[in-house]
Amino acid sequence: MNKGLSPKKRKTKIRRLLEILGPGFVTGAADDDPSGIATYSQTGAQFGYGQLWTALYMLPFMIAVQESCARIGLVTGKGISAVIKDHYSRTVLLLVVGLVVVANTINIGADIGAMAAAMKLLLPLPFIILTLLFTTIILILELFASYKLYSKILKWLALALIAYPFTMLIINQPWTIIFKATIIPHFEFSFTFLFIITGVLGTTISPYMFFWEASQEVEEQKQRERVLKRGRQVSWAQIRRMRIDNTVGMLFSEFTTWSIIIVSATVLHTSGVKDIKTAADAAKAIEPLVHSFPHAGLLAKLIFSFGIIGLGLLAIPILSGSAAYAVCEAFEWKSGLNQKLKRAPAFYATICAATIIGLVMNFVGVDPVKALIYAAVLNGVAAVPLLFLIFNIARKDKIMKEYKNGWFSNILLIVTFLAVAGASIAMFYTVFK
Repeated sequence: MNKGLSPKKRKTKIRRLLEILGPGFVTGAADDDPSGIATYSQTGAQFGYGQLWTALYMLPFMIAVQESCARIGLVTGKGISAVIKDHYSRTVLLLVVGLVVVANTINIGADIGAMAAAMKLLLPLPFIILTLLFTTIILILELFASYKLYSKILKWLALALIAYPFTMLIINQPWTIIFKATIIPHFEFSFTFLFIITGVLGTTISPYMFFWEASQEVEEQKQRERVLKRGRQVSWAQIRRMRIDNTVGMLFSEFTTWSIIIVSATVLHTSGVKDIKTAADAAKAIEPLVHSFPHAGLLAKLIFSFGIIGLGLLAIPILSGSAAYAVCEAFEWKSGLNQKLKRAPAFYATICAATIIGLVMNFVGVDPVKALIYAAVLNGVAAVPLLFLIFNIARKDKIMKEYKNGWFSNILLIVTFLAVAGASIAMFYTVFK
């Protein structure tokens, strides 16, 4: 009689899964960056459980989009920019690179500001000092850490996502209402609703994720080739590993999204707080959940700050790195986190420029929380043309050969494109009507 797997075999299976997890898992975790946290918190505060359904219904589309990007990198051995350069006009290439660099730089600035605001809840240091401190730490890691060490650091930082499901589960929730709101979509044709839902789509299906995961699959493939000492080979076994990695990452990401919306809806919206203006406001969303614990206020701030800072440290290098990949692949400059600083100066210069320009944005009086939400909306608008290009690349025999997307993936990509484009158009229509 089969009594299940032995403890040793279970440990082996878990170890194998952890070995598979890589670019997809890290990309999924980075999707819930400070911009995402702010946007999901705002929708929970403003509309309660009204947009909770987006976490469920976006999941298959998010998996399909990111799997297509990872597949492009794995099959072609090139990042998104390099593939666009090979098969599209220079105008299209420059437009794509411009969109990614601008959107990512604004997102970096917003994330740095959010991290400093979160840390300020714990340490009464000047905002400027904290932004400079985080920027310095991030650049040192990107410029001087080895790729092997850096990829491990990113995996561990992904665990910061646990802070949000934890806060959801330590209090009784109206689960019947929550599950109903998760399954049955709710929609309002107003600027506020469409603005936030465009932000939710934009911070979930973000351009920087497209470029990062594709380029990281290329990096991982190069790493494997060096270890195995053989030429480039792609197999269906590698495609399956990539799918597992990608699916786990996106599931992890969307479960966290769901948790953040629930926490904000349960605590803030039901208490009449419908606008999050500062990091302190967001931290207060957690405080009632831990009110029975000693020093509840401090504990709430610790949980909130751990999530924002950990995910900021994860997301900002990915934002600047994906911008650097886009630029360097477009101009055929040497790129890659596995390259030394001297061998890829343009790559690391782009990383520094995007990060420093983002830092400077925090000194012009932009509110950190509002900047996060506007960055998410900008990502939603920028994603529209990029989704169309990814759909066309992933389905072409000439580019992808036998590894091209199947009909089901193509349908999901088309629906994703139409949904993001529709939300963006409807948002602009409510402004100008």
